[in-house]
Amino acid sequence: MIDRIGLIEKFKETFGFEPQLISRAPGRVNLIGEHTDYNDGFVLPVALEMSVYIAASGRDDRKVVLRSLDFDQTVEFSLDRIERDEEHPWSNYPRGVAYVLQEEGYRLRGMNGVISGDVPQGAGLSSSAALELSSAMAFLAVSSDLQIPIPVLAKLCQRAENQFVGVNCGIMDQFISAAGRRGHALFLDCRSLEYELIPLNLNGYRIAICNTMVKRELAGSEYNVRRSECEEGVRIMQRRYPHIKALRDLTSEMFKRYADDLPPIIRRRCGYVIRENERVLKSIEALKAGDLRGFGELMNLSHEGLKEEYEVSCLELDTMVDLARSVDGVLGARMTGAGFGGCTVNLVSEGSVRSFISRVKEGYRRKTGITPEIYISDPANGAEVVRL
Repeated sequence: MIDRIGLIEKFKETFGFEPQLISRAPGRVNLIGEHTDYNDGFVLPVALEMSVYIAASGRDDRKVVLRSLDFDQTVEFSLDRIERDEEHPWSNYPRGVAYVLQEEGYRLRGMNGVISGDVPQGAGLSSSAALELSSAMAFLAVSSDLQIPIPVLAKLCQRAENQFVGVNCGIMDQFISAAGRRGHALFLDCRSLEYELIPLNLNGYRIAICNTMVKRELAGSEYNVRRSECEEGVRIMQRRYPHIKALRDLTSEMFKRYADDLPPIIRRRCGYVIRENERVLKSIEALKAGDLRGFGELMNLSHEGLKEEYEVSCLELDTMVDLARSVDGVLGARMTGAGFGGCTVNLVSEGSVRSFISRVKEGYRRKTGITPEIYISDPANGAEVVRL
């Protein structure tokens, strides 16, 4: 967790006076519902305790001055002319947020800010969404405390990443970073943006996130391939079901009836997405009933689908999952995120956490030669501002 006192001291060191506020926005991990978001489906993420913080104060001019402690860099830009910065790519996230907010008609003030975070970068835990939401909260707070409804704020931050930064992400990351709540998972309908906070009564279990420390370029290109494969499946299925717009409109029974119309690869991809959406809905029922064992089994089935049908896992992810499942007290283990590297998410009994960390770290290092990182986090609150 970031030392807020230290962050305030760094702000004073940089600007010569104390900040007005600290904004915070969390990273996230998706418990189940992978590659369903761009198919108008369902997801079940939680906000993490790991967050991006910005100590900030307003300015009387239109200048924005941001210092990143993590990159040891300072940038300046004017709100009247916001352009991409290829030399300091981290700054394109707050730049993009400011650009989109002003494009929507929000009158922003200039701002001084010092940024630091403990969301691991490149691990698939949405450090970028955390920076976007923390930036948005800071800009709005110093600009006459402007307020924006959560779904609107999430969509604006997504637009900043899509259009200004140039990353074609879905809505889930920004939404959970904005709307997360301590002790809850967030069930999100990615089509309507309707959401429900689901109490996560873990009853002696913890969420463990294992970072394979592997991130392949393949993830981006294969992501686009999977999107096009799903879209092709929808086009073919529309011959039988003209009313459908996305895979989320199909049940397993509807799909099974005409699955042979699809080429084998398209059939596997679509079948996975349809079943994964159903697993998310079953997960909600399991959690509401306090059935953690049933929820863990759904996590396990999700990983098998990602590995065998959607084919976005890899040796390192599968190794991590197999090691986790070999530890007593683990109810569920699966890859999380786009795939081909990144992290796994695991449901581990509190009494087994120490042996889990030890055995998974040692086993993974022995099998791959890579030293992983393992994080234990409880579900946390979404984006917020603390006035100083």
